[in-house]
Amino acid sequence: MIRAALVVRDLATVATLACGPVPRVGEAMADLTAIDGGAVAVDRGRVVWVGPERRLPYEVRLRAGGRTVLGRGGTAVPGFVDPHTHVLFAGDRSDELAWKVAGASYAEIARRGGGLLSTVRATRKASDGQLLRETEARLRRMAAAGTTAVEVKSGYALDHAGELRLLRLIPLLARRTGLRLVPTYLGAHAVPPEFARHPDAYVRTILRRTLPAVARGRLARFCDVFCEPGFFSVAEAERILRSARVLGLGLKVHADEFVVSGGARLAARLRATSADHLLATPERDRRRLAVAGVTAVVLPLTAFASSVARRSPARELVDAGVPVALGSDCSPNTWVEEIPGVLAAAVHAGRLTPAEALTAATVNAAHAIGLTDAGTIKVGRPADLAVFPVGSASSLGYRFDVRPSVVLRQGKPISPP
Repeated sequence: MIRAALVVRDLATVATLACGPVPRVGEAMADLTAIDGGAVAVDRGRVVWVGPERRLPYEVRLRAGGRTVLGRGGTAVPGFVDPHTHVLFAGDRSDELAWKVAGASYAEIARRGGGLLSTVRATRKASDGQLLRETEARLRRMAAAGTTAVEVKSGYALDHAGELRLLRLIPLLARRTGLRLVPTYLGAHAVPPEFARHPDAYVRTILRRTLPAVARGRLARFCDVFCEPGFFSVAEAERILRSARVLGLGLKVHADEFVVSGGARLAARLRATSADHLLATPERDRRRLAVAGVTAVVLPLTAFASSVARRSPARELVDAGVPVALGSDCSPNTWVEEIPGVLAAAVHAGRLTPAEALTAATVNAAHAIGLTDAGTIKVGRPADLAVFPVGSASSLGYRFDVRPSVVLRQGKPISPP
């Protein structure tokens, strides 16, 4: 008899995503390995049993003082993994919205003093306390919507000391929130104003000073580069990423967000862990990503926020055989905190099926940030799961407004924000 400290029962279904290859591609993305009428047992923060509730009394015994959580006919899914966020920042850019609505491009807004460098100014001025308070609040709201693991990028300091400061705040945020946070160094987010006339000098600073410090301090798991005209060229991105690899960091690329920048092709050539955005990536480069096994991190609400003329390329990427993950891109440019809305956008605009979208936000998203024990409900794995008050997993892609009734991180309820 298996002993458990917590049992989750009275569920319409449990979408475990526990079987199949990692990452999922093609038809495998539709396999949720669902258990109708399922239940989950947890002990010491890990799943110890999952199966049909009718077998629960014969196979699981609740420990003295243990408790039962009723799903009330809802659906249990793995805790969402958000594989692409810029959640660590200060201030906002709401004053730029009128410019965006009037048709100003990302580059035009930057020339007016707004955009990314506006957030850099605010973040540089903010104290550690302010950054921790504001970011913790965002992370807690993300958790309340079902997210239990989050990739957190630096990139809003754009100087040596400031980038290291941001990365050192991430473990503090993990302790404060209880969430699993994966840090990514994104010093190559933009060229800072003080290096505007000498961008090569900034690249040298990254290569010779900041990247070695990040690696020595084990401050990040990945290195990311914004490979786009006006930011970093393919040649510059390749220099940074190859150096990062030598230092033991995984590789990510902001690729083809506005134009065909060559970023996706670079990600394929370097066999990066992921290529992100990909709004302008042509079919030939999608095939390259598929052959190289690079995960495409699709950000459907960024496409919506940036230009109504564009839609998420999720369907095309899945059909090309690319493993697809979904992220929020939570940032001042795309202030999105809740993955259920991302799922719905991926279905309604990106043309994924609800099952494909759920796979992309769990097991594939975990793969995109190097987590081998997240994104599934499986015996031995951390008990990270969410129960939604809907009768099937397909409702998560159908409804934009659905929120979980229960969120567990290592078997403990997530505190409300």
